[in-house]
Amino acid sequence: MSTILSYLAIGAAVYLTLTIVFFGLSLRIPVAGFVARLLASYAALITCACYGVLASIVLRLAGYGRISQWATAKAFKYAMWLSTGVTFTVEDPHDYLNKTRPAVFIGNHQTELDVLMLGCMFPKYCSVTAKKSLKNWPFLGWFMSLSGTVFIDRANSSSARHAMAGAAEEISRDKQSVYMFPEGTRSYAKEPMLLPFKKGAFHLAVQAGVPIVPVVVANYSNVLYLQEWKFNSGTIPMKVLKPIGTKNLKASDVEDLARDTRDLMLREIVGLTAKARGKPIALPSQKSEDGVVKASGAEATI
Repeated sequence: MSTILSYLAIGAAVYLTLTIVFFGLSLRIPVAGFVARLLASYAALITCACYGVLASIVLRLAGYGRISQWATAKAFKYAMWLSTGVTFTVEDPHDYLNKTRPAVFIGNHQTELDVLMLGCMFPKYCSVTAKKSLKNWPFLGWFMSLSGTVFIDRANSSSARHAMAGAAEEISRDKQSVYMFPEGTRSYAKEPMLLPFKKGAFHLAVQAGVPIVPVVVANYSNVLYLQEWKFNSGTIPMKVLKPIGTKNLKASDVEDLARDTRDLMLREIVGLTAKARGKPIALPSQKSEDGVVKASGAEATI
């Protein structure tokens, strides 16, 4: 055991030394800053993941298991700010994040840095969603289960609506909010835009009868842009929009709800980015008729 701990200590020391060296080199070689912040980010992520497992166990024993992801997210927020100089500022003058519960929070998905975005905005009694098949995975699945993750059962579901049934019941019963990315994947865009929306998050909100709370983040390619090996320190603005009620809506209303919400979010993202850059930005042209994925079935749920 002592040998293993020695190797871990040596590895951590080497990793820390490399990170510091690359930060030093970044004063003369800009790309070194990319490597330095990447190394620092992974270190922060691993450290906070370990903390998250312990926090989940302790909080669950104390009867507060459903705030475990909030506690882990906040730890990651400060770890990243200290190690990389990157953070997000949240514009939420009406305190929708804390006053709207339960809810389905949705946001635009740009890069892996959105994990930090969650760390900066995650409200209490909120969790991410995950495939039910991940529930039994060692470590990751255990942490998800302990911390109140809402699992989506896609295995035997023929549609997004059916896949969300169990999750909708859990949200209503436990008053547990969830955060989802309706684009379904990262855009890695240099300019503000949105990929077409999948409908799973909207089916979930309608079935649970809870509001949708859009959260928009300005395009931050000035901070992180992988195609150009750019990773700078900086503060990224985000904004919480007014909740959108879903009571009395039916499954047949979901497509219109998704399209209208996407249009609203796209305008807000462009406006927020323009404000951050100090110059006007034109709305991007639509690549599809209405920006909503037409496919039904399990592949369209998350």
